[in-house]
Amino acid sequence: MRLVVFDVDGTLVDSQHLIVAAQGLAFAENGLPAPGRREALSVVGLSLPQAFRRLVGEDGPVAALSESYKEAYNRLRVDPAYEEPLFPGMAELLATLKARDDVLLALATGKSRRGVDRLIAHHGWDDWFVTTQSADDAPSKPDPAMLRQAMSEAGCEPEATVMVGDTTFDIAMGVAAGAAAVGVAWGYHPPEALYGAGAVTVVPSAGALEAQLLDGADTIR
Repeated sequence: MRLVVFDVDGTLVDSQHLIVAAQGLAFAENGLPAPGRREALSVVGLSLPQAFRRLVGEDGPVAALSESYKEAYNRLRVDPAYEEPLFPGMAELLATLKARDDVLLALATGKSRRGVDRLIAHHGWDDWFVTTQSADDAPSKPDPAMLRQAMSEAGCEPEATVMVGDTTFDIAMGVAAGAAAVGVAWGYHPPEALYGAGAVTVVPSAGALEAQLLDGADTIR
């Protein structure tokens, strides 16, 4: 049995427009200039406090920015202009993996528990994941605690676990937990950074990811 753990933002879901807009509103509300788009997306995957510490430093208004961001995000997410679509092929890939009797699915994300539950309900994934780990459940990535909890709850060892993500935080978490880490090239960190963090491979599409997880599973380890 193999456990495949997916990151959410930048891996399954294209949430960049919503994230950047919510950050912009949060910074404006706190009287600060917003980071550029690339810098804003560079912290996706971290918990909100960790993300804002990277953007404004330890002495910045981290707590205020986190609260402002959550409020802005919840306002904007109901606006069709900020829809968060799944990346091409990812819905089909999840359905293919779910149908197999040798694969278990899990999520490990910087989203809040509320955000994870909302995502699952929206896509009808209520019984798809054996475990879901959120920013409310463990220290922020790249700390391996979130992934270790997922493996423990799924009953899978690190050598039978694959972490799939788009950022160096995902890859570093996977490596620190002893799991294989596979990067995706369509997210928020470039492939060279993912390889530098320890990814065994970086795939360019959902189809390539499916082939890697199934046909090429033995080559990951």
